[in-house]
Amino acid sequence: MFDITSIRADFPILQREVNGKPLVYLDNAATSQKPQQVIDAIVDYYSRYNANIHRGVHTLSQEATDAYEIARKTIQEHFNIAHPYEVIFTAGTTHGINLVANGFASFLKKGDEVIVSALEHHSNIVPWQMLCEKTGAVLKVIPMTQEGTLAMDAYSGLLSEKTKLVFVNHISNALGTINPIEKIIELAHQVGAAVLVDGAQACSHIKPDLTALDVDFYVTSAHKMCGPTGVGMLYGKEEWLKKLPPYQGGGEMISEVTFEKTTYADLPHKFEAGTPNICGGIAFGAAIEYLNHLGFDAIAAHEHTLLEYATNELLAIDGLKIYGTGREKTSVISFNVENIHPYDIGTILDKLGIAVRTGHHCAQPIMEFYKIPGTVRASFAFYNTKEEVDQLVAGVKRAQQMLS
Repeated sequence: MFDITSIRADFPILQREVNGKPLVYLDNAATSQKPQQVIDAIVDYYSRYNANIHRGVHTLSQEATDAYEIARKTIQEHFNIAHPYEVIFTAGTTHGINLVANGFASFLKKGDEVIVSALEHHSNIVPWQMLCEKTGAVLKVIPMTQEGTLAMDAYSGLLSEKTKLVFVNHISNALGTINPIEKIIELAHQVGAAVLVDGAQACSHIKPDLTALDVDFYVTSAHKMCGPTGVGMLYGKEEWLKKLPPYQGGGEMISEVTFEKTTYADLPHKFEAGTPNICGGIAFGAAIEYLNHLGFDAIAAHEHTLLEYATNELLAIDGLKIYGTGREKTSVISFNVENIHPYDIGTILDKLGIAVRTGHHCAQPIMEFYKIPGTVRASFAFYNTKEEVDQLVAGVKRAQQMLS
């Protein structure tokens, strides 16, 4: 059984108050909260075996190395990745995207085409714009519909033999839309293009099988998955990772250095220059183990119940409009209340102890499409409850009364 009371007890922060009210945390699309099990993994590392990895012969270094590489193996198995060396530890999703974009600067030429979607986070737009400016490649955009989904017929029309790369998020951070990445990957591969999927918003809700997807690159962040900030994962197919040049130079990523020539280390170390976030990587593994203990089927079922309940309750408020109404979506609701700025609603909700996100959510093209300055975004996790939804709805009604 999905014991929500027991689960909530795992999260110390959920016991605190904000502005004299019990915390209702509905900003999970920005960052998730951390269970005690992950916090304990962080404390354990710094308390018992804090040391640098891979280069030391002493006991602490060996213990830290073992724990770090066990975490890599945990990530590999979780995402059904063929080899552990196809898992590159990064500083997060943005780092992984930039690593790939930097590498492809060596391959693209003027007139080549790359495709992004209209639903992207800025971190999956700006690096590709920079890449196109550097190489002369052309950036094309999959348009979106009023429902907040991708226009797949238009996507098919954009693909050609000139297409070299396709970049799309698995789930929209602003709207919660689940994109049809299986079809996107299949069509891209038909014209010989590589595909990178931004999984930052997906991996706390679903368990992607990267081998089955046949995706070329997949990136995500630990902090969206109950893990710490400042660490994430880049998956790349072995053949692509061998082609890409290193993103950074330094220690760990080398095989041999002389003043005449440097040779690079094998995967994954080729892309892991410098001292990594050792504790973060270990805690990332602990977070994945925690989520798998709960079970992603149970997580998805609970979150879907919250999404349906919150959608129905919010739509009962006069003047409230939800953006992102596609049939396939996860537990994110972006909305506005007629004639009220989203920031003002968010401010009043905060006074009631309710944490939501307001603004453009690093997805300004989406807001421009809808001709709005931003939205109020309530994003639910498996530790949220219907009672918290009720508090959100009551808070929005109170804000409406105060601001109308």
